[in-house]
Amino acid sequence: GAAEAVGGLTALTGTAPVLLTGDNRRAADRLAAETGIRDVRAGLLPQDKVAAVRELADAGRRVMVVGDGVNDAPALAAAHTGVAMGRAGSDLALETADAVVVRDELAALPAVVRLSRTARRLVVQNLVIAGVCITALVVWDLAGQLPLPLGVAGHEGSTVLVGLNGLRLLRESAWRQG
Repeated sequence: GAAEAVGGLTALTGTAPVLLTGDNRRAADRLAAETGIRDVRAGLLPQDKVAAVRELADAGRRVMVVGDGVNDAPALAAAHTGVAMGRAGSDLALETADAVVVRDELAALPAVVRLSRTARRLVVQNLVIAGVCITALVVWDLAGQLPLPLGVAGHEGSTVLVGLNGLRLLRESAWRQG
């Protein structure tokens, strides 16, 4: 599933993944050839991985690191987003990461990124909905006389709208790949 994950992430982000590994160059090049990764950095120590993450971030890129080992933990912490692979992941990697993919399926990574983007959009929408409703109620109260029952109904109504909007993440279409 690594080649599928690399293709999906590349299509989703518009940026090709970089392979940062402590493995030897020959093994890293073989894996990169199988998955379609062009930028390969092999034989790295944990501090070298952190330096590579910082280099990418300093170049203006948003960096997501996916790892499972103790040697990946510093890079997971240095990245904008760290994702640990759950089943085979070390305890340190699991604790350091921002997110954990419980199934050890790299193909799930594009779906995780897509779902997180959808969740972020919904949070922003919910903040706008709540802000507009509260602002309208406050302006109405300051400009005139807002009856208390109407104010309560307006406030609770905005809470219901926010909740219903958030429930959109439970739809099956939010979880579909592609």
